[in-house]
Amino acid sequence: MPLARLIPCLDVANGRVVKGVSFVGLRDVGDPVELAAHYSAGGADELVFLDIAATPDDTRTMTSVVNQVADVLEIPFTVGGGVRSVEDASRIIESGADRVSLNSAALATPSLIGAIADRYGSQAVVVAIDAGEGVVHTHGGRVATKVATLQWAKEACERGAGEILLTSIAQDGKRTGFDLALTRAVRGVVSIPVIASGGAGSAAHVAEALRVTDAALIASIVHENPSGLPGLRREIEALGIQLRPFKER
Repeated sequence: MPLARLIPCLDVANGRVVKGVSFVGLRDVGDPVELAAHYSAGGADELVFLDIAATPDDTRTMTSVVNQVADVLEIPFTVGGGVRSVEDASRIIESGADRVSLNSAALATPSLIGAIADRYGSQAVVVAIDAGEGVVHTHGGRVATKVATLQWAKEACERGAGEILLTSIAQDGKRTGFDLALTRAVRGVVSIPVIASGGAGSAAHVAEALRVTDAALIASIVHENPSGLPGLRREIEALGIQLRPFKER
């Protein structure tokens, strides 16, 4: 059985890492390149970089920043935000990313999932689902659709996604724990890994999520103390979760 994964997420707007609550009230928390380097050296299993301004503001993902972040990493790297075509995905992967994350564009054009998977393999395609009140939201969580969360997760899997990044809008940034019921439900209808996102406030919260699914996304809990990631790993392992071996530097 694959080891559980701990994945810091860098939500980036205008070249800076930001964090909010339920996708609003964003505040600056640091430089993406510096934080990426900290997390890579501190025991992160992977990194997710989301340009959250790209889709709402109809701008392109900043490939120069992607390139700089990739240069300091020794771990797999997923990039999302503004990916609307196979060409966009190619540009991001050629800038140094291992995977691309699709959200609004995949809902608008579901065939995009398969098109990118055909070119780069399913392992290179992550479908991000921002979920609230049983339905999927788009444009950085701002627009509710009529698409049911479980229905879309199943379709994304069938169309060739290699992984689901599932964010609970209600829990995002609140640090009160993941939406375990939602995570468990989505994990139960797909045959691919599911990353739980939204709500991590402690090692116990992360451990709870990793008993339900394959990986946990963390943001606020580490952005406030990037050097504390090794300690967080130790706490999670002490709660019975097996992570990959990591030697602190």
